[in-house]
Amino acid sequence: MGGNPIIRTKYTADPAALVQGGTVYLYTGHDEAPNNQERYVMHEWLCFSSTDMVHWTEHPIPLKVSDFAWAKDDAWASQVIERNGKYYWYAAVTHGTIHGKAIGVAVADNPTGPYRDARGSALITSDMTASKISWDDIDPTVIVDAQGQAYLYWGNQSCHYAKLKANMTELDGPIETVSGLPQFTEAPWVHTHNGWYYLSYATEFPEKTAYAMSRSPTGPWQYKGILNELAGNSNTNHQAIIDFKGRSYFIYHNGGMDEHGGSFRRSVCIDYLNYNRDGTIKRVQMTTEGVQPAK
Repeated sequence: MGGNPIIRTKYTADPAALVQGGTVYLYTGHDEAPNNQERYVMHEWLCFSSTDMVHWTEHPIPLKVSDFAWAKDDAWASQVIERNGKYYWYAAVTHGTIHGKAIGVAVADNPTGPYRDARGSALITSDMTASKISWDDIDPTVIVDAQGQAYLYWGNQSCHYAKLKANMTELDGPIETVSGLPQFTEAPWVHTHNGWYYLSYATEFPEKTAYAMSRSPTGPWQYKGILNELAGNSNTNHQAIIDFKGRSYFIYHNGGMDEHGGSFRRSVCIDYLNYNRDGTIKRVQMTTEGVQPAK
């Protein structure tokens, strides 16, 4: 069955995607809040794969909060990337002993897992970033530049970034703050296209998606405006952007699967993403039809 939302068997949220050859791997959070409760209930992440962006196969649950022995709960937004034949999963959770949110990293030998804690401890904890809130260390995104340098970005209210060592499990320098992102809320995602770096993010609340461009992963970033409007009846707006089989795709969530859908029972959707000649991005057109099978 085509159309949006793309997954109809479970509530899915906070999408991230990884292209490996002719397959796309989709990683999501799992909203499990009962229909009469308006709160986040998320204990695990899900994995799906597709060769055409329309037909999706679910894989066994690859990662749970309990796989991080130091974490307490809350399987929030995450991203998986590949490096040197290993797959690294960066995930936001609530820390068990250090107050606030934290970012862990798990590793596997294939994109569907199973994944295991790569460190035995959090990569980022709330005491590493000076903030008045306890949930600023969330929504990790990672990119490796053309020189082989990996960067981790994350944050709520402020967007942080730091270099990663080649082992992908340790910071390689100080934590910096990204400037040039007006009204940054959360959900950074960094991708490249035709020599440009793009940093998209959730802005304001309820959230839209905005973006900025740069010639470097460290900036300076030039704000370019709104990319995606309010996601229907979901207060949050969380994106992944990929190129696959000659097209660009915008992957996001809304609350549109059924009458119980909403901010705490979200569902992943996919629509096309299109660039202008100057490298700027056209505003995403959200649809119920979704995309056609990629060939």
